[in-house]
Amino acid sequence: MQQTPTPGRVLVVDDDPTVAEVVAGYLDRAGYDVDRAADGPEALARAAARWPDLVVLDLMLPGMDGLQVCRALRDQGPVPVIMLTARGDEDDRILGLEIGADDYVTKPFSPRELVLRVESVLRRSRTGPRVVPLGEAPGGAGGGPAPRDGVLRHAGITLDPAGRRATRDGRELALTLREFDLLAHLLRNPGVACTREELMRDVWGWDFGDLSTVTVHVRRLRGKIEDDPGAPRLIQTVWGVGYRFDASSETADHEG
Repeated sequence: MQQTPTPGRVLVVDDDPTVAEVVAGYLDRAGYDVDRAADGPEALARAAARWPDLVVLDLMLPGMDGLQVCRALRDQGPVPVIMLTARGDEDDRILGLEIGADDYVTKPFSPRELVLRVESVLRRSRTGPRVVPLGEAPGGAGGGPAPRDGVLRHAGITLDPAGRRATRDGRELALTLREFDLLAHLLRNPGVACTREELMRDVWGWDFGDLSTVTVHVRRLRGKIEDDPGAPRLIQTVWGVGYRFDASSETADHEG
């Protein structure tokens, strides 16, 4: 009998054995292939041996903290990361998002909520084919052209949602999962003032959550696409509302 594939491989990193056991148990019952590590070096070793589809990472680890582990994982390759943080550590949560964490959950948390967050992040990461590494033929091993339907072009930015690739003036943009989806949403709605609540719902898939998540990701995205992130021209702040992609001097182009 053919086995049903698991939803994905998740690495749970937490030095509290009770928390790790509960989280791993809920994820296992949800069908995930779960691996566990109690500290940073062990997490990096396990990730190198069996690269995960997602990492649930405690911020407060002994010795090598979660921020260092997140940076080291990003150096090895792209992987979605959900941070576990203590309630009230807002600065640390924001720093975690700024170094590339895709989401965070504050302790104490509902394991069911964490499973839903894992499902949401993985679903977003699989909305298109894998990101093609630089230097590899866009068609993969067999070559051939990259998918062209739905390509967005605006203000020197080209974004291919199917291929999960984005460039600015021909230069590849190193975007995280959420940064890519945020940019895609803004490019699809040029000139429209998008509220933070709308962005959280349409980009993150949440009807609740800390809106500072959106603010941090906008700041990170500006740092990658703006000529001067301190005086952004493309992603404008609409005070009291949210953000607007504004390149009024240039003509948007959409293939599809």
